Amino acid sequence: MPKNALVTLRYGPYRSCGVVEHRTFRLEGMQAVLKEDGHQIVLEQIPDWNDVQLIVNGETVFQCNINDLDFGLNCKDFE
Repeated sequence: MPKNALVTLRYGPYRSCGVVEHRTFRLEGMQAVLKEDGHQIVLEQIPDWNDVQLIVNGETVFQCNINDLDFGLNCKDFE
């Protein structure tokens, strides 16, 4: 990834405790690592249920089901 990139995290609503809404709890670990590496982050809500997309320079570089991310995920485990 380019240094000091503008990274867009697009995320959809998901069900938690019986309520469907946009939440960023599962994105906190990813945001922390990206900020620590000097990247600027933009959060963007999308209508697609359970979806997370990491976009760098207009290109989707990662996508997954938001429910596959753990709370407090330490992204350094994947480096």
